Amino acid sequence: MTPLPPDQSRDRRIEDPTNLWIIHPAGRRLLPWFVACGVSANAVSVGGLVLGILAALAYSNWTAWPWAITGLLMSIAWLIADGLDGMIARATGTASLLGRVLDGLCDHGVFVLIYIVLAASIDTFEGWALAISAGIAHAVQSSLYEGERARFHRRCRGEGAPPLAHSRNPLVQLYDCVAGLVDRIASPFDQALRRQRDPSLLAAAYGIAAARPMRLMSLLSANVRVYAIFLACVANDPRLFWWFELVPLTAILLIGLAWHRAIEFRVAGTAIEPISPSDSSSTRRT
Repeated sequence: MTPLPPDQSRDRRIEDPTNLWIIHPAGRRLLPWFVACGVSANAVSVGGLVLGILAALAYSNWTAWPWAITGLLMSIAWLIADGLDGMIARATGTASLLGRVLDGLCDHGVFVLIYIVLAASIDTFEGWALAISAGIAHAVQSSLYEGERARFHRRCRGEGAPPLAHSRNPLVQLYDCVAGLVDRIASPFDQALRRQRDPSLLAAAYGIAAARPMRLMSLLSANVRVYAIFLACVANDPRLFWWFELVPLTAILLIGLAWHRAIEFRVAGTAIEPISPSDSSSTRRT
């Protein structure tokens, strides 16, 4: 079997530790076999959704610890599939807007199912109100966090913001609308990056500084939520997870966004403006 090139799409400086040591290594081991068998990235996304459904079914019996552990194991398997679909898309050159949205919808779908199962097991007004509020907060947090991650990786490659790829698919439009809320605020740095004769210098300075808020926001990853759900169930109160979603994770998002924008402003202020043709000609005349 021909070895596939290493996946360089993720910056290790901002990755969740369990991604670095468990989730992504498992995906990389499975990648050659899935590619050789011709399994598409979209098929893996749907398979991940099936694993998430099994996790939700296990958590329907969360009061019994063996079922809670089963829910955790199924959730970890889903995380592996969630990383593997992107690896397949990049390795085979089959990444698409629809695939990106399908991946996102499957991710959200897994958590929606788990939230519903846990709320139904409690079956009180407070439980449903907490589950719905936490679900809305989760959707906003995840969309903004993924936008920040994509922005960080692109800038570290020295690339400014690309033109928005318009789609007629309403699901793609809705996803891009939520994920791109911060784009206009963050655009001055991208403009400064595009003006540089050597963008790699500014990109390197940005990557070093911005890795800190991005590491903080890695707490918004699906991994942390998977472990938090399990711990709340083991503690015999799933509501603890919803409060964790609503208060600490929302605070982390707000702090991370503000910190990231402040770093953009500071690093952009150190950018070296390119010499314009008029300045160059006037310098030669003197």
